Amino acid sequence: MARICKVEIQNFRSIRSLDWLPSAGLNCLIGPGDSGKTTILDAIDLCLGARRNVSFGDTDFFGLDVTQPIQITLTLGMLPDALKDLDAYGNYLQAFNIVTCLVEEEPRQGLETVLSLRLTVDSELEPAWSLVSRRAQALGQERNIAWKDRLLLAPARLGTYASSNLSWTRGSVLNRLSEERPNLGAELANAAREARASFGNQAGAQLDETLQIVTRKATELGVPVGARAQALLDAHSVSIGDGAIALHDEGGVPLRSLGTGSSRLLVAGLQRAAAQRASIALVDEVEYGLEPHRLVRLLDSLGAKENPPPLQAFLTTHSPVAVRELRGDQIFVVRRNQAGSHLVLPVGVADDIQSTVRADPEVFLARSVVVCEGASEVGLIRGLDQYWTTQNFRSLLAAGTAYANVGGGEPDRCFVRGLALLRLGYRVMVLVDADKPPTQATIDAYRAAGGEFITWRPARALEDELFLSLPDIAVDAMLQRAIEFLDQELVAAHINTQSQGQTTLDGIYRYRQQNQPYPQEVRLLLALTSRNRKNGWYKSLTKFEMLAREIVGPNLQASEAGFVALINQLFRWAHAA
Repeated sequence: MARICKVEIQNFRSIRSLDWLPSAGLNCLIGPGDSGKTTILDAIDLCLGARRNVSFGDTDFFGLDVTQPIQITLTLGMLPDALKDLDAYGNYLQAFNIVTCLVEEEPRQGLETVLSLRLTVDSELEPAWSLVSRRAQALGQERNIAWKDRLLLAPARLGTYASSNLSWTRGSVLNRLSEERPNLGAELANAAREARASFGNQAGAQLDETLQIVTRKATELGVPVGARAQALLDAHSVSIGDGAIALHDEGGVPLRSLGTGSSRLLVAGLQRAAAQRASIALVDEVEYGLEPHRLVRLLDSLGAKENPPPLQAFLTTHSPVAVRELRGDQIFVVRRNQAGSHLVLPVGVADDIQSTVRADPEVFLARSVVVCEGASEVGLIRGLDQYWTTQNFRSLLAAGTAYANVGGGEPDRCFVRGLALLRLGYRVMVLVDADKPPTQATIDAYRAAGGEFITWRPARALEDELFLSLPDIAVDAMLQRAIEFLDQELVAAHINTQSQGQTTLDGIYRYRQQNQPYPQEVRLLLALTSRNRKNGWYKSLTKFEMLAREIVGPNLQASEAGFVALINQLFRWAHAA
């Protein structure tokens, strides 16, 4: 069934201009608040929806400038046969070139045949829909898509009130599951109770196939309807019409009484079942009302894991659970560029960015990202942030900063990952050790894109910086914490092995009992011992978070000036967003 190949929006609400080629499957829009995500969904809904009456106001115009008309154009491919009828639409059929992203006037072999539908609203606030074609315009022809064909294209919108789709109202997903329709009889004019009692059995017989689909989908999705859903007259309906016939569970309770999440989940499943008749779904704030496990089930129901996709879905989300469950080519970042135009950028799967989607989905919901070489750096930043928050400083989280853990390995990986995030419009700071320097070409490409980075001093890893920079009292605490994490005998053995018997833990204790400062060679020995690849003392996010919060933070101002400058540089950058 129909798919949207191209979305063009001009002068609609917060969007001055936007050109976007959505994927044929799931399109999940992310970005900061007020970036235009919901506006894109509304534009699709208004242009493509089967509505006879739509109201507009001055606030729907970009910058309240009613002299610049709203124009929303959707290029539609995978057209049903009814929309390829040459007698009805021959002069309006065009070709879409996926390589050039251009719409060509004449259909031709090798290119997809499309129709372009445009919604225009001028200062008189009257919406006008029309098909776009220079050929037809030259002949003085103008037309919209026929109403019966508009019904074929109308998207299903899963909003806050998804329960509206759980009765046989016009445009309801239930009317798209099959060709069955309820046959309204004279008994509907009787009293509500009599009509409900007498009509229930008739509706069940007339809507048998639809009810079977509803029951099956509800069972698959864990939505309680009992052994079989029923079609009964809704006692809460005021008017007598199609909308008075609603889904009920086996006990006769209307399914519109379900919670918000259950309603959304069931309607999403029904939309999937109705995909052959209505193949486009719109879901704003997809996580709304759903626990994580049911959110995952909803995404699966919309075809997130299927290829080819069963329908085309447009979602918005602020949920890391939703981001984690999707592929990079299903996630799109909405940005406004310096010229005021909007861009929709695919996250993609290149540069190993999919691993960040899985491990650190919060990154894609932030404004600024610190790309860390490993869990140690993430723990350090988190712990320092927690300490400073207790000192009444603004948290990095409040500044919109998130952390990406590259997972160690070659330091080039941090810069490659950082470059990929820069291209998506994020502010990026890379934080890496200096014991394995990255290649200069990789650094240059990253810097050319506007990225910033911090490395520890030459040849130093994080543990080196801590043991060589913190005051003696903090080094004492670091050593004591290592003993608590491991065992005193084990720590003593590590020191003895690393020094080849030249230094012992007992010797360090005796030295400190005499109030002697740590010699530089002992500090370096402890640093090398603590970061031994096989026997690291602090190699985890949680341990470094604890060290930073309880030791590094309280002793930072008494630390060596070069180390303090690096930490201050990081936090100034994060708060400059």
